[in-house]
Amino acid sequence: MLVCRQSKNLLYRITNINLKRCMGSIPEDSGHAEFVYNRNPRNLEKLRIAYKPAGYHLEKPGREFWHKLQVTTSKRHVTASVLHHTGMVPILATTAEWAIRKQLFSTLDKMAYITIGKVLAQRCLECGISDMIHTYEVLPNSKLEALLENLLKGGVRLEEDPRYKSPNPWDQERPEKPWEHY
Repeated sequence: MLVCRQSKNLLYRITNINLKRCMGSIPEDSGHAEFVYNRNPRNLEKLRIAYKPAGYHLEKPGREFWHKLQVTTSKRHVTASVLHHTGMVPILATTAEWAIRKQLFSTLDKMAYITIGKVLAQRCLECGISDMIHTYEVLPNSKLEALLENLLKGGVRLEEDPRYKSPNPWDQERPEKPWEHY
């Protein structure tokens, strides 16, 4: 019994000391923290100051993007993915996934494209990717148009803003800094 009381008192003292240390480090008059740590790896792309490779001017369709939509169709499945300019694929949605395939009648019809568009849009926003480009020529009332419409409805823009370049002192036009919008 005595050991239990001593350990409770010791635990109480340690937590009190730690609380006092934490409370002492926060300024009482300010309502916000001193520092904000942004752990999003896409932060510089959101601010439009990250490196954006230009590629060669003769390349078709070009390589100037941070994120690009890729849609591939095989004999059995539809796959939509987001390609980063480094070559990585951070997000992928396919009808080969059991959870998606279970909800579909066919893995290649228009409803499959609509579902893949919704799922990809949700996954993109969860990962912090809200802008991407696509290089597809879309025919009206096609399956690909249905996928792109559902991406737009899901909150993903299908165009990227240009990279911010610091103006020179002698430039007449000075673009607005993207991080000063908020």
